[in-house]
Amino acid sequence: MDKKLILDTLEKAKKDSKKRNFKQSVDLLINLKGLDLKKPEHQKEFFITLHEGRGQKSKVCALVPDELEAKAKDVYDAVIKESDFERTSKDKALMRKLAKDHEYFVAIATIMPKIAMHFGKVLGPKGKMPNPKLGCVLPPTADMKPLYEKLQKTLRITIRASSHVLCKLGKEDDDVEKIYDNLMTIYNGVVSHLPNDKQNVKNVCLKLTMGHPIKIEKEKEKQKK
Repeated sequence: MDKKLILDTLEKAKKDSKKRNFKQSVDLLINLKGLDLKKPEHQKEFFITLHEGRGQKSKVCALVPDELEAKAKDVYDAVIKESDFERTSKDKALMRKLAKDHEYFVAIATIMPKIAMHFGKVLGPKGKMPNPKLGCVLPPTADMKPLYEKLQKTLRITIRASSHVLCKLGKEDDDVEKIYDNLMTIYNGVVSHLPNDKQNVKNVCLKLTMGHPIKIEKEKEKQKK
């Protein structure tokens, strides 16, 4: 996509959105076509790592053996130690809140069977079980901080229930170069996972949190209107 068109659309989205008493996010909307989401091969879930992040914190919960509780608390937003697994898993309201409030869950490899037993029914359907491919299953001796920092720049993309991707690129007052870099990283990442590459992209839009989507259009498309 042409950089100038993207930045022009971003500027238009900012101008068209009413001033709010909070900093709005810049959202990317990728509308897809030619997918049959009833087919498993058209359903996608993958991760994209941004260069700088979106300026929005992703909360991470760690599931650890008792002896690693203190170490994990120095890094993660929430920590559940092994001896509390059974009590926590029986509290349905607490489990729903944990799954809702935390984007990622990190585990220690030696206790993964217990984690699956106690948390699998809630975290599994939401796609939030500790993911080995993302590095979220750590050995007991691992340094926990690098993973937390990586997850702050990592975006989970799911194409399953609807044929579009909606995600935040940053805040409205962020540097436009950062917004552009995030947009292209996400767009290229999404396209690379589609069965027919760019042919599955219907259109791409930008919007602010409370604004309307504005399509990134080529000059020829604008002239047709």
